[in-house]
Amino acid sequence: MPELPEVETTVRGLARFLEGERIARVQLNRADLRRPFPPDLVQSLTGAKVTGMGRRAKYGLVHTDREQTMVFHLGMSGRWRIEPETPDRHDHLVLETGSGHVLALNDARRFGSVDLVPTSDLASWGPFASLGPEPLGEELTPRHLHAAFAGRTAPVKQMLLDQTVVAGLGNIYVCEALFRAGIRPDKAAAGLSLPALKRLVPAIQEVLGESIAAGGSTIRDYAQPNGELGYFAASWNVYGREGKPCACGAPVLRFVQGGRSTFWCRKCQK
Repeated sequence: MPELPEVETTVRGLARFLEGERIARVQLNRADLRRPFPPDLVQSLTGAKVTGMGRRAKYGLVHTDREQTMVFHLGMSGRWRIEPETPDRHDHLVLETGSGHVLALNDARRFGSVDLVPTSDLASWGPFASLGPEPLGEELTPRHLHAAFAGRTAPVKQMLLDQTVVAGLGNIYVCEALFRAGIRPDKAAAGLSLPALKRLVPAIQEVLGESIAAGGSTIRDYAQPNGELGYFAASWNVYGREGKPCACGAPVLRFVQGGRSTFWCRKCQK
């Protein structure tokens, strides 16, 4: 599933072809993804000018001069294709700009979604209303986590995956950030000291920043809009490395938390 760095990389790739452009043509090749496309999507986007691009948590944002924002989620296998050489049966939404650029939302498993939201209502829109701060923003601080974790006996990894605590963090990058901060993933969140949280916040931001610079992580389906794969997987310290040696020489371990695999090093993470 594309996580925050993959969505950020996607948005940046799309911006080069969409920002400042008018959408000349909108083509829907099916009625729905995870849920139906907005009934007025074609009418609302055709002729609209893209005034900006953005991201909130794991959602991409396409702002238009009609005071509406197209919000997309890539689901499990979604990706955008830029200037596709040939059509693909999984290209479910196709945009063509006035300059002739073609962009296709491709989603083989159809777990993604597309919504149309008044731009002024984005902050209060259902999926965004209860989101925590962005992990790359100034609002994510050790004191924010300290307050959010107070009295919580849930494991720190589970708390970091709670989108009301921090928006956009996913399994891969939480495992990697906890490793860098030297924190056990099963440690009770309330038991983390402020010094530990002062290690954790920059670890989160560093691992996300490095992944964005590398184009994200490709596991199965994900590719950048230009067709290139994401190369951050080559820099994983623990994720997906069960039984392989950590940098310290101890084997990377795996166990299941909340239905998801957790990877960590018993020696490096206390």
